[in-house]
Order: sequence, then C-alpha cells, then structure tokens
Amino acid sequence: MKRGKKYQEAAKKVDRNQLYSLLDAAKLVKDCSFAKFTETVEISVCLQLKKSQTVRDTVVLPNQFQAQKKILVFAKGDKAQEALDAGAAYVGDTELIEKVRSGWMDFDVAVATPDMMKDVGRLGPILGRRGLMPNPKTHTVTFDIKEALAELNKGRVEFRADKTGVVHLAIGKVNMDAEKIAENAQATLDEIMRKKPVDAKGEFVLSVALSSTMGPGVHVDFKALQSK
Repeated sequence: MKRGKKYQEAAKKVDRNQLYSLLDAAKLVKDCSFAKFTETVEISVCLQLKKSQTVRDTVVLPNQFQAQKKILVFAKGDKAQEALDAGAAYVGDTELIEKVRSGWMDFDVAVATPDMMKDVGRLGPILGRRGLMPNPKTHTVTFDIKEALAELNKGRVEFRADKTGVVHLAIGKVNMDAEKIAENAQATLDEIMRKKPVDAKGEFVLSVALSSTMGPGVHVDFKALQSK
C-alpha cells in the first residue's frame, strides 16, 4: 500500500530493527504524529491463542483521556436510584428497553443489573453488533452499580482479542505526556497477562506495538517488561 509523504517522513524516524521501551515508544509515537487533528494512541498486542481460547476483560487506565461517557443503566427500584445517584445519564427498565429497540442510541456504555438481563437480552441484535451489550465478563452486569459507574468514569475500558489473536485498544492521545501514555500501556499489558488462558502453552505474547491514528507502528521490547 502506497503511503503519503508525511507518513513516509514519520516512518524514517522509526528503526524497524529496534525494540523500544514503553516510554521511548510513547515518545516516538508522539514525535511521529502529523495529522491536523489530535491523534489517538493505540496499543496492539499479538497473542498466541488456540481457536478455543479467548482473552477478554476490562482495565481501568490510570490516566483518563476521553470525554466522560454517557452511561445508560437498566435497573429498577433501589438500584435505579443508586444509578442516578452515581451519575448515570439514563436509567430505566421496560420503557428504556423499548426506547432502545426503537432505534435510540444516545449513550456510550450500557450497564444492567442481573435481574434485568432477561428483558435486556432482547436487545442483543441491537447492542451486540455495537459492542454495547452488558456482559458479566466486562463487569457491566452487576448489582454493584455504584462501583461499576465509578470505574467507568475513571477510565475503565474493555479489551478483547480479535479472530487473529490481536488486542487493539486506544490508550491515549498524542497531546498527553509520554509518561502517562506509557503508564496506560503498562496497565493494559498487565491485565492482558493476567488473562492468559490456563491451558496456554509456549509464548503467550508474540509482539507489542504502539501507534497513533495516522502514524507508523513502534515495536516494544515486551520481553524486557516481562522480565521485570
């Protein structure tokens, strides 16, 4: 694929034969950004997984970089009030479910109490394809609404390996300090390592790279991180 001149100039700054520390990689990604908008920094972690294995969970990034999320909570009774007190943008049960079924999607995250999932499950075709379906694995199906919303507002995000075994996750913006980007990257790697399948054999992490929206990838010396 042919790249533009700005990309080619940025790519010259990256030594393809070198593995960088997280901090140096973050600095280089910032230096390689060239778009007129504030680019997002993404981490890509290639894992060795069998077809039967998956890696999926959430991580609370230590340094927030996104605007506060609009959180929708499916709950009723005391839990609905708890959600409102915790700062949820929208709270409801049957009527809210019907509103979503009719096509309304003005929210970023959906949370539900376990007793609501029988009805919320009907929204699977709508929420599932957008990655918004509440799920116990991502801690978005819970009775502890207050804690769930607190973590989401702190910067809790979901990560999941795709069909090729790669985890892609936005971890910052190029206008952040490199140290903060590196901290978010480290937190992500720590959580991914904690989710290593118990039956995984051999090398689990095959490669790690940081990149900005438009910039080249910078490969990270992940084995040095593991040895620490």
